[in-house]
This record gives sequence, C-alpha cells and structure tokens, in this order.
Amino acid sequence: MKAVHFGAGNIGRGFIGLQLVKSGYEVCFIDVNAQVVEALQSRQSYTVGYAAEEAETETVSNVTALNSQTEAEQVIEAIATADVVTTAVGPTLLAKIAPLLAKGIEKRSTTKALYVIACENMIEGSSHLRQEVLPHLSTLSDNVFFPNAAVDRIVPLQHHDDPLYVEVEPFFEWVIETRALPENHPQFAGVTYVSDITPFIERKLFTVNTGHAIASYLGALFGKETIAESLQDVRVRRGVQSALYETGWLLLEKYGFDPKDHSAYIQKNIKRFENPRIHDEIVRVARSPIRKLGPRDRLVKPARELMDRGIEANGLALGIAAALTYSDPNDSESSELTTFIEKHGIRQTVTTYLGLEAEERLSQLIVSQYEQMHSMTDSIA
Repeated sequence: MKAVHFGAGNIGRGFIGLQLVKSGYEVCFIDVNAQVVEALQSRQSYTVGYAAEEAETETVSNVTALNSQTEAEQVIEAIATADVVTTAVGPTLLAKIAPLLAKGIEKRSTTKALYVIACENMIEGSSHLRQEVLPHLSTLSDNVFFPNAAVDRIVPLQHHDDPLYVEVEPFFEWVIETRALPENHPQFAGVTYVSDITPFIERKLFTVNTGHAIASYLGALFGKETIAESLQDVRVRRGVQSALYETGWLLLEKYGFDPKDHSAYIQKNIKRFENPRIHDEIVRVARSPIRKLGPRDRLVKPARELMDRGIEANGLALGIAAALTYSDPNDSESSELTTFIEKHGIRQTVTTYLGLEAEERLSQLIVSQYEQMHSMTDSIA
C-alpha cells in the first residue's frame, strides 16, 4: 500500500507519516525543503523520539520523498498510484498544493479508491481541500474521498544535528469522519472513526488550540520564552483556565459532553502544555496571529458564540486582547497587525481583522482589556 504525504516537517514525520507507516503504508513525503527531501531519499528512514521520562525512540522505515518544486512529474505519478494522500502543510498552503494534487488525481487509471485527508488545524480541512482541487479537475471520480479529520499532537520547534530526527509528545489524537466513506474504508493505526466529527474538531480547537494560543500571547506579554514557562506564571495559568472553562461551557451546551470528562480533558491539556521536556517556544505557537484571530478560528468564534448565549467571555476577551498586543518583527502577520493598529487604532483593527462591530459587547470587552494591558499590565489577570 502506498501513501503520499504533503509536508515533511515535524508534524508530517513525527505524527502522520509515523502512523501511516505503522498502518503498513510505504510513505512518500512531498516537500520543498531540499535538505530534508534529499536525506529521506538517501536514508529512507528516520527516528522519532518522545518527550517523556525513559521513553525509547522509534525508527520509521519504508519512506522516501520528492521535491514538489523540482520533481513535480514524479509527484503527479506518485499520487496517480497512491492509496492515500494526506497533508500537514498548514491551512494557508492547501490552495497551493491543490493544482498538483488535481493533476495526480486526473492521471489515475486505477479503479481503486483514493482517500485524501487534510490533517490541519482547521474545521472541515478535507472539505476545504476538495473545494480547492475541484476547479483544477475536469471531473472528480466517485472513488476519490475527502473525509474530514481532526489531529492533535504537540510537536515543538526542533534543534537537532540530524535534519530528520523529530521529538514529539507521547499523546496524540487523530479522528476521521466516516459519514461520506464506503464501508471498506482503510483502518489507520491509532485513529478514532466517528460519524460526525464536528464535536471533536471543536473540542480540540476550542481547548487545545485556544489554550495553547492564549498561553503563548499572555506569556509573550509577560516576557516568557516557552509555553511551559508561561504556565508557571499564575497570571497566565489563570487566564488560560478561565478561557478554557468558558469554551468548555460552550461545548457542553452545543454537544452534550460529560461535564466531569470535559473538566478532566481541560486539565490533561494544561498538563501537556506544562511538560518540561517539550521546549515549545512562544514564537512558534504565537505565529500567524491574523489567522488565529479570524472570525471562525480558536479565539473569536467561541467567544462570539458564548456572547450570543448571554455569557460574557471575559477570559477569551483577555486572550484576544493579548494576541492583539503580540509583536514579532519576523512574523509577517504580526507585523501587519501591529502596523494596522498603529495607523488605525484598536477599534478599527477589531472590526477589520476580527469581524466584530464596534457596538458589539465582545468588541467592547476586547478593547477594554487591550487598553488595560497598556496602562496596567500587572493587573490584567
């Protein structure tokens, strides 16, 4: 069995590629990083380590790679003969890989099914990828499936001499929706299959991603360098917990999760963030603030839904305000946001980037928190 995976980065190697190999697939990684691609082609294996006491490493074999910029024809051929195509490239890059993916699908002469799964931090990622692919196809065969998925594993920035070695946390979750799949769909190692993935996507997005983001933005505000260090500051920890119990209330209302189970889920994830063996740098987690502040993403969406239900999202407003104060000159989105705030002010920024009207109560909460951060930093939590 053959799998093509777009994205030979840390998530690709340390999570999706690893699980595909464990499921019996030969994996061909697609990437533009020439050093990583050449190393995978040469060695056809790599090592995964785990951020835990006395954890052993794993050797991942039966892998190779192609460079999508210089070996496009080979990539198309690999897709044409694959059983599975997965992605871990980031939501913004799905549109860029869609033309190449479409050419591979067009070239398929086999009648066997192809499963295309976007393993991204976004809602309905595979459906989004399908919509990006469709304009490049004359027709889409009914044996090509795009099941939505939710993925969760913390893989921090890596600093290793070996360009292929990757260290990950032991915990992972990979959920795939079955509603549009045939009965004989593949069974991947460690995957949970559900008929409706929306509750699981939002649980993960509004707990793991929301908490991670707020820990990074509050941590940056107080001069921290890592997520684990941030959580040692009571002001950050209190802010994260407040936001996650707000999103927890929303999830219980929407999907009927068990309150005790969800409370345990929140605390488990805070412990994951605190793992001292994971040097998870704030600059990694906080990057791309414009995307994370989007109306349908991890901060604004749950806050707005809470406010619509009559619950003031004070913890989330705090996190959103902290995100608006975040400044990293090496991050293009952060620089754009900072420049816009300086030129147009915080109220216009909230309207333009967060999609909130000035008269909305949530907008007022965010602006109030933002202004306090500039005048009374030590009292924000």
